[in-house]
Amino acid sequence: MLGNTVRKDIRTLGYVLKRTNYGEADRILNLITPQGKISAIAKGVRKEKSKLAGGIEMFTLTDFNIHLGRGEFGVVTGAKMMKHYGEIVKDFGKMELAAMMLKKINKTAENSDNAEYFNILDQSLAGLNAGENVELVEAWFLMNLTKAMGEEINLYRDTKGEKLVIDVRYVWDAMEGVFMENKQGEFGADEIKMLRLVLAADLNVVKRVKLNDEMANKIARFARVASRI
Repeated sequence: MLGNTVRKDIRTLGYVLKRTNYGEADRILNLITPQGKISAIAKGVRKEKSKLAGGIEMFTLTDFNIHLGRGEFGVVTGAKMMKHYGEIVKDFGKMELAAMMLKKINKTAENSDNAEYFNILDQSLAGLNAGENVELVEAWFLMNLTKAMGEEINLYRDTKGEKLVIDVRYVWDAMEGVFMENKQGEFGADEIKMLRLVLAADLNVVKRVKLNDEMANKIARFARVASRI
């Protein structure tokens, strides 16, 4: 979380991760920004004519002005909506996945100024809104969030420490966090190559690969188990 040790005003892009009603008309906001996670109060935002209300909607990229003082919370002095991902809220499955993303970012970005948390959420929400493969977006989000946390997903060596080879099938050993050779394994050269791309490239690059439903499902199931988030 961005420390409020010095009084200053900042302007930053951000997403609302969580909103909590406070007092009669205020809301406490957890925001993710390129500078890290910030907690701030939007005063009077629940009043009917509040100028801040439109800028603190969920699944919305907002241009924030925030005053940071010595207290626990900053104060939102301006909030201009830059982009609202309206297609997400039209689809329950997408909305549920997007809500999961906000929750996980809110939890894992605590006390961090790593810009990757903002970048990961930014790309993931944009991908969902644009109609990209939902399972691919989920896998990309989970695997890259794991990487941002400093956790390694081993996609190069098996349980014996040997390099993965193209003519061998593998299963994922969730307990050890590593691939294990298995003749009936669901992961071969194509799947592992795709997993490596998901972990190494931006979503805009990954989405260019045309995946069938079976492959996308494999990648998503792997990410859910391997990410351990």
